[in-house]
Amino acid sequence: MKFATALNCMDGRVQLPVIEHIRKKYGAEYVDMVTEPGVDRLLCEAPETTPEVGSVRRRLELSVASHGSRLVAVVGHDDCAANNADPATHIRQIRSAKARIAAWYPAVRVIGIWVDGEWNAEEV
Repeated sequence: MKFATALNCMDGRVQLPVIEHIRKKYGAEYVDMVTEPGVDRLLCEAPETTPEVGSVRRRLELSVASHGSRLVAVVGHDDCAANNADPATHIRQIRSAKARIAAWYPAVRVIGIWVDGEWNAEEV
């Protein structure tokens, strides 16, 4: 797999753990980053018609259509300034957001990643 895509928080602390996880586990050469503050909550709770969801969708479409990305990761992380929820809530939001992305792109594999307080990425 040449490209994968991460729907990630803009927080710079989570970029490398996510990239490393996807590259190691799935063999992606490159990981496109679509970042929004608290993206797990955004994709779980915001209506399709909001500008922020539309922006994420347009950027994801570019990665899927132009780079051929066939793996999309929805990411949440500990100590998120935009989504100060407990880990269980983040994981619920990640799973809900995964379902939304899978509905947009049924032919693409969608995974969820939680990055804990030690900056370890694990699938949820």
